[in-house]
Amino acid sequence: MHRLFGLLLLAAGIALGTATAEAHPHVWITAKSEVVYAPDGSITGVRHAWTFDEMFTTYALQGLATKTKGVYTREELAPLAQTNVESLKEFNFFTFAKGDGKKEKFVEPVDYFLEYKDSELTLHFMLPVKTPFKAKQTALEVFDPSYFIDFKFDDKDPIKLNGAPAACKMQFQRPNDGTANAQRLNENNFMNGDNSNYGAMFANKIMVDCP
Repeated sequence: MHRLFGLLLLAAGIALGTATAEAHPHVWITAKSEVVYAPDGSITGVRHAWTFDEMFTTYALQGLATKTKGVYTREELAPLAQTNVESLKEFNFFTFAKGDGKKEKFVEPVDYFLEYKDSELTLHFMLPVKTPFKAKQTALEVFDPSYFIDFKFDDKDPIKLNGAPAACKMQFQRPNDGTANAQRLNENNFMNGDNSNYGAMFANKIMVDCP
């Protein structure tokens, strides 16, 4: 766990457990996601594509052996991709879902791979729910509770519903600028270790309503 998510999640874990954690991100991810439905209208999981910022990508690829300099194939990145997804479980995959108010659990990612393009790494993976579910209202949030990682969804095509019943409607809410809220948080909260869910103020929220 010395590369990419291994290092990233280790640092995020330290931030969650350290009283003096800094309340600003150190890694930036641009995300695209799909809520995936079965033919019977139940939700089976969420497909993510997370693109890391160029600076972090450069650091993560240091020392990685490749056949062609500056070119990283999916096969060469496969061990790194595996390390990434195996590390996600400890942090609840940074993905939180409720169906009609009931928390839904996710299991280990599948169909995962890393892609290198335009000097950035993108982690693609399918995140299955433990038990497929139907709900009149599904709430999905993507964020890092420690706010070590900043998740920003793509400007043009952030969220898709894949196979959803035709009557389902989706709303997507980006996080507001949390500066004012952050200023209202007393520094003693952090000194006391009460920063375990600070990043919730910066959550990306997806709401799907199905009649």
